[in-house]
Amino acid sequence: MLTLFIFGVLLLVAAFAIFAVMQSAKKKALRFLIAGALFLFSVILMSVSCLRTVPTGHTGIVTVFGKVEDTTYEAGVHFCSPWKSVVNMDNRNQKASIDLSCFSSDIQEVSVTYTLNYQISKSNAQTIYKEIGVSYYQTVITPRIQETVKSEIAKFTAEELLNNRSQLSKSIRDVLTERLSTYNIIIVDASVENLDFSDAFTDAVEAKQVAEQKSKQAQIEQAQKTMEATAAAERSEIDARASAAVAVIAANADLDVIKIQADAAEYAGQRDAAVIGQMRDILATDPEKLTNEDLEHLLLYYYIQKWNGSLPETYFGSEDFYQLIASLGAAKVADGTATDVGAGA
Repeated sequence: MLTLFIFGVLLLVAAFAIFAVMQSAKKKALRFLIAGALFLFSVILMSVSCLRTVPTGHTGIVTVFGKVEDTTYEAGVHFCSPWKSVVNMDNRNQKASIDLSCFSSDIQEVSVTYTLNYQISKSNAQTIYKEIGVSYYQTVITPRIQETVKSEIAKFTAEELLNNRSQLSKSIRDVLTERLSTYNIIIVDASVENLDFSDAFTDAVEAKQVAEQKSKQAQIEQAQKTMEATAAAERSEIDARASAAVAVIAANADLDVIKIQADAAEYAGQRDAAVIGQMRDILATDPEKLTNEDLEHLLLYYYIQKWNGSLPETYFGSEDFYQLIASLGAAKVADGTATDVGAGA
């Protein structure tokens, strides 16, 4: 731009020179035409040499003969001195991918594709330009990625790299963020996009995973069988306890029935003994007090006690039956049998 400005100044001087030299009347019109054209063109050139354009997403770094000024320009058109230059620094989010060959802690070769999203600090763009220049990616970022990725992968075994990929990515990002921040470069995002191992190692890992899956399946099946056996044993135990409880209840019921029957028999015997004792006392003290009605009742009681439940083939009315019993009792009393029976009882 300075060259353009100087050229414009020269054209301006030439315009004044032509205007001064061409003084004749015949050349007056031509003088004004040439001088005016040179003057206008020189003004345009000098004006253009003072204009600076900064694209969107960039920061303009102002320099004067190579020296970086503290002033920066935002995106747009700016008017400044012709001896000032503007270097445009891209401050947008940029993406870079790098392929690396690394080694794990167990000396397994690993091919890695690492992707980094970054941007420069807008407020420190002039510092980056002053200390690093516009090629900061090749100068700073690429070597830091290579160093960090290789050193972090070397902390893991090949198997750990497969199982802890997210942890590896976070570890690399943390280290890169700290290292690049000293150069005013901001890490927006970073990721390990690809981890590739040798075919032999990949086959070994697959075989191990298959074996682990089979082992887990066998454990699950064994646990299922154990569970079923335990459930069957518990059901058998419950059934046995229920059967034992039923047997105990039945036995207790039988004992209760036997006890009730024994108590009933004992009560009946005590009642019979009481009746016989009363009759014996009457016969021993005063046989005449024993009436025919008492004898009838006594004989009817013993008849009922000894009855086998079979009905007689010959039917008597109630009055006839009682008369028969009474007559039998009277006959026995007359013969002295009742006294003997009472004494025997």
